[in-house]
Order: sequence, then structure tokens, then C-alpha cells
Amino acid sequence: MKTIEEYLDEQINEQLIQAVLSARRGGDGPSKVKLRPVELKGQVLYQASATEGTKVFHKNYEREELIAYLKQALRESFGQLQASGQCLDGTVLVSKKGKITVKTKKHPPLKPVQIMAHNRVKRYILKEGITVPFLVDLGVMNAQGKVITAKYDKFKQINRFLEFIEDILPRLSRDREVTILDFGCGKSYLTFAMYYYLRELQGYDVNIIGLDLKTDVIEKCNRLAAEYGYEKLHFYQGDIADYEGVSAVDMVVTLHACDTATDFALAKAVEWGAQVILSVPCCQHELNRQIANEMLEPILRYGILKERMAALITDGIRANLLESKGYDTQILEFIDMEHTPKNLLIRAVKRGQAERIKTSGNTEVPEQIRATMKALGVQPTLEKLLYPKEEISQQKGE
Repeated sequence: MKTIEEYLDEQINEQLIQAVLSARRGGDGPSKVKLRPVELKGQVLYQASATEGTKVFHKNYEREELIAYLKQALRESFGQLQASGQCLDGTVLVSKKGKITVKTKKHPPLKPVQIMAHNRVKRYILKEGITVPFLVDLGVMNAQGKVITAKYDKFKQINRFLEFIEDILPRLSRDREVTILDFGCGKSYLTFAMYYYLRELQGYDVNIIGLDLKTDVIEKCNRLAAEYGYEKLHFYQGDIADYEGVSAVDMVVTLHACDTATDFALAKAVEWGAQVILSVPCCQHELNRQIANEMLEPILRYGILKERMAALITDGIRANLLESKGYDTQILEFIDMEHTPKNLLIRAVKRGQAERIKTSGNTEVPEQIRATMKALGVQPTLEKLLYPKEEISQQKGE
């Protein structure tokens, strides 16, 4: 087996097509870094495109600088490197204990790699020039697949959402039907995009269920799904808290479920043992009514600051509660499709089997989260749903 030094020396050269660092192991920083050779002023360099929230930062490296960066990144920040080249593909995996495993595969030479110019146009998952029916109906594309100039931001937003999906593809099975629930699906632009990407482009056997309270919206979405031939995309009218249509789900998506509706969706996802949760919360009013802290009072007396702090605290506590139930959780920046302010997306991915067994039996809120909630005078709905015994104890004054 090759050492990491031997592998990188062989893989990182002008025959590299692309490499991706992923599986961040905690801490602040990019969730993934894409690498490719670029030509700049007649010299071959290696461009790293680091994704942090909705932002992408670029930096160019010379070959030796890139190799040094990759070695450090795998030691300290990332758990996986996947690379493809003209004659060699490779995967580097880093265990929780820091053990590095290198797997390589040689193959017949591909056609010569064309090193792109430094200012290459961004490549989207849904590509301009390929007609997508739901994007035409949305008014984002014309019938020839050209993106309407005034709708380019929406085109980018849909692609950004699909990038979140792309990152978690390894957690979705290819050996069976994958069930995905979209709570509060609304007009369902992203639901259609998710189905199209997973089933039509990636070949997953997905069954996607959209749920919303508005009957007219549900009827329209079912009609469009039938027109497009999306036979495993279904929409139902109903409430998140009461939905019992399935007993197990692989992924739960909840976009803009208002206030505590997000909490009910997250609790359902945990109850079903969902491998992946993607949630963009909306209208976090609950903690705004509860929050009280003498030290913070000079700040909280300003309504707009109290509202924003309460929203951030709500999502921070939600992320920690999901962590306590066996999920690796990130809070990422996501641009809303219908409004101008930036939103946060909570992405939770279920941890390994041993860790799930350890955390699934938790019957008490972890002490650090409990202390934070006590200091702020808050008791969010998600805590009550995930830890109902504690709620009973508090009511009894125990």
C-alpha cells in the first residue's frame, strides 16, 4: 500500500483531472475543497475552490505547495480525498484515530486532459442549454434550455441546493428504494429539482413525498408530476406534526416550515432514523418570546437585535440537540428562493453505527445544552419533543 507522500507525488501532476477534499472533521472552515489544474500566464497551477456556506474562495498553488497543503488538510481537517486523473484514480480515507488508508486504481489512458483557463465559467449541476421541464414552467429557462437573464439568481439558488444534496449522496443507498420526505414543500420547485437530480441524473431509485397544508398547491404539484412522468414523486395535503404515512425515511427535507413546525419535522426525522436531514428554518418566534437574561438585557431591549439573536440561538440549540441524538450537524449559509435575506441551512448526517448505539439511548439533555437553555430562560419545542421525560419532570418541579 502506498504512503500518502508516494500517492500524492504520483497523482498531483498535469494529468490530474479533479480532486475533492471532503468529510470535514469538525471546526470552522470549508466543508469541501475542489482542486483542478489551471493555466495562468503560461504556467500550470492548481486551483483550490473552497466552499464555505454559500461562498466559494479560490486560491492557486504550485505543485509542491498543493502537495504540502493536502497532507496538512488530511492530517488536521478532512477525512477524505478523492482524485481522478488521466491514468490514475485514488481515494484517501482518514479514520477517527487518524489512520490514513490509500487506495489507487490505474486505468487505460483517457484522452489528453485539456487544462482550462483560470477564469473558466462555473459549472452548475443543472446545466444551461439542457432543457429541464420544471425550470421551463418556473420561468427560469426557455424551451431551448437557455436561462432567462432575470431568473439567473433563481437558477443559481436551485443549483446551490442540489450541491447540498450532492455532498450527502454516499449516505443514500443504491441497492433499494430511497424514501425522502419534504415537509412544507410549497410550490415545490426544489422538490422537483431534487427528484430530477437524484432519479434522472444520478439514477437513484427514489420515492419522494411532498407534504403541505395548501390543497390547491398540492393539486397543482401532483398534476405537474404526472405531466413530467415523475411516477415516484407524490404530494399530499397534511400537517407535519400529525403525519404518519411512513414508518421509516432515508432523508427529511424541511424548507421554510414556520416557527415550531421545523421542530416537529426534525423530531419526526429523528424518530424515523433518517440518515440525512436538510432544514432551512423560518420565522423562529418561539424563543423570541421566552429569552430573558439579565446580562444580555442591554442588547435584548432592542427588538430587532433580540429577534435576530433569538433566531440564531434557536438554530444553534436545534443543531446541538440533533448532535445529542447521534447526528453530525453543520449550519451552512443558504440563499432563500423567495426572499432576499440570507438563510441558514441545518444539515445533519447520522453518525456511524457504534456512535448511533451510544447516543440513541440518551434520555436526558446533555448538561452543556441544558445549562445554555437555563441561562437564557428558554425551553424550545424540539427539546420537549426529543426529551419528553424531562418535560414531565420539569412540570412536576423535580
